[in-house]
Amino acid sequence: MSLTIEEAIDWIHSRLPFGTRPGLDRVEALLKRVGNPEEKVPTIHIAGTNGKGSTVTYLRCMLEELGLTVGTFTSPYIEQFNERIAINGKGISDNHIIQYVEKYQSLISEMDRQPESAGITEFETLTVMALDYFLDEKVDIAIVEVGLGGLLDSTNVVKPMLTAITTIGKDHTEILGDTLQKIAFQKAGIIKDTIPVVTGNIEEEAFVVIDEVASEKQSKVYRYDKDYKAEYQRPDKNWGEIFDFYGEAGKLPKVKVPLLGRHQVENAAVAIQLFYLYCRTQQINFTDRTVYQGLAQAQWPARMEKISDEPLIVLDGAHNDHAMRRLAENLKKEFPNREIHILFSALSSKNIDQMIALLRKVPNVHLYLTTFDYPRAIELTKMEHFEDDKTEIVSLWQFGLGEILEKMSADDLMLVTGSLYFVSQVRELLLNIGSGNTE
Repeated sequence: MSLTIEEAIDWIHSRLPFGTRPGLDRVEALLKRVGNPEEKVPTIHIAGTNGKGSTVTYLRCMLEELGLTVGTFTSPYIEQFNERIAINGKGISDNHIIQYVEKYQSLISEMDRQPESAGITEFETLTVMALDYFLDEKVDIAIVEVGLGGLLDSTNVVKPMLTAITTIGKDHTEILGDTLQKIAFQKAGIIKDTIPVVTGNIEEEAFVVIDEVASEKQSKVYRYDKDYKAEYQRPDKNWGEIFDFYGEAGKLPKVKVPLLGRHQVENAAVAIQLFYLYCRTQQINFTDRTVYQGLAQAQWPARMEKISDEPLIVLDGAHNDHAMRRLAENLKKEFPNREIHILFSALSSKNIDQMIALLRKVPNVHLYLTTFDYPRAIELTKMEHFEDDKTEIVSLWQFGLGEILEKMSADDLMLVTGSLYFVSQVRELLLNIGSGNTE
């Protein structure tokens, strides 16, 4: 009897209690048992505190524009589990998931009986599954997003032709270290001997660490604002941003990205630089049109995603204080004259006080703090000290949502932000309401 998709995903989730366990021994043990797909799949490896996901999306869309088959391994998912492992933007099928789970179950129970390989985690299992699937489906290139850090992350088994580090900020400090230098050292762990690395807009103290690792490994660094750069022009009147890109090939004027936020310009610039380097190493000819058309296709749910015009509702999974700082800046620049109603919740492991403090500084803001159904979600009591005339505690986020929708006038903005797990729950409800499915 074959497994159902629910049973297969439950089995993958059953590895979750093993937690986040830095180190590559377990993932290497499973890779060896399935024939070392990581040796055979061409990859581009992307690390960074924030901006990884949208950089992956921009790069994928440009490579697809060349007619390539592009695998992506990303996390977390927004709509369904299958999105994490995808080819040309289409998530792995249920049948494939079942097939790999059935293949891995006996291998992993055998590993669990040996002390050195016991307790492989959910993320490690998915990393192997992704590489196995990409090899079976013969992708031209796989873009692999680091789960956490870099050096000891299970994705660091790949043999990339290019690497990138988008941003460095303080997140997961309990695992990666409590200074930008320590975090940068972990992220720089993905740099491989002589393999070029593209760095995003990274502050000097963190960049120095990356640069040092790169020179030890004789890897050429392409640094944002030095070897390539983006000059912000203006918001696009439809939704998104317009910028000029400068690289070795000269100027690319009026590039548009359909995602809102100044930081999206930086993420897109990292992706364009990676795209140029990939085409050069593979001796692929392309035109500027490939870049324009590719970026125009990019969609990335819950990243300054507009899901309704009237009323204006935007979702953004700014799930750490580095991302929240960017979000607060974007709100001030993009919506200076609107009343802004924000529904916020996050995981208890994050720097909640700092994130809320940043949101409270946004002009014309009305803040609703809430919790949601998830094992590590913040408790309401931890946020009560913020309650005042512009900050309200809401016991059920569904009520908070209803209250905001009732209060909003035509020119107001509603923003749902915080944990991506929270934002995806709200997103599902809003899209159901929008399509008339309110069962």
